[in-house]
Amino acid sequence: MNELMLIFVAAGLVKGVTGMGLPTVAMGLLSLVMPLPAAAALLVLPSFITNIWQLFTGPSLGPIVRRLWPMMACMVPATFAGSALLIGAGQGAVAGLGAALIVYASYALLAPALAVPARAEAWLSPLTGAITGVVTGATGVFVMPSVPYLQALSMSKDELVQALGLSFTLSTVALAGGLAAHNAFPLAQLNQSLLAIVPALLGMWLGQKIRARLSAKHFRLCFMLFLLGLGVELASRPFI
Repeated sequence: MNELMLIFVAAGLVKGVTGMGLPTVAMGLLSLVMPLPAAAALLVLPSFITNIWQLFTGPSLGPIVRRLWPMMACMVPATFAGSALLIGAGQGAVAGLGAALIVYASYALLAPALAVPARAEAWLSPLTGAITGVVTGATGVFVMPSVPYLQALSMSKDELVQALGLSFTLSTVALAGGLAAHNAFPLAQLNQSLLAIVPALLGMWLGQKIRARLSAKHFRLCFMLFLLGLGVELASRPFI
């Protein structure tokens, strides 16, 4: 139990410093000590609480919902359906999680300057939502390709934070629903998930304190290199 709490402190700390990364770090580290479906179930409440707070930080929720509803409308059912892959794939799901971490960390380290033309949003938004849903359902990680897509929409910093909060919150709810539908979210996991909220919030508080004293750029570089290494380890595990 202490090991699990430390994982959530670490994941919350990353979110406190960078504004994101709690589910990504938590799933990567939890997968080292438990099956992925159990890790995803444990993540539900800490992820929901921290992301709902992020969602309502800022004044632009209404416009963001109106702009992104096609993406969300495709992402939610795809996540729900994709959760069957997380439950049934076994070591294949671990490899998929590792691949998702590698792709995300590599993208973040390269930091390509992308911009989505307004005319392309009508078809790219639902496509991004559907792909993100399948990846989320299969791996428990919410970031690909939704984060690069949202970062390319020319939003202000506050709007982007709220948009990420909206995406992560709905992904969490849809993943929880998918796990429950497959009897992979038992009451015992709910109790453990509830207990994980406190260390996650503690980690966020520590991260916010660190952010005031540490270069966010350097921390982000170290964080992405860590995710890359963790992704390689997870992706190679089924072949070792």
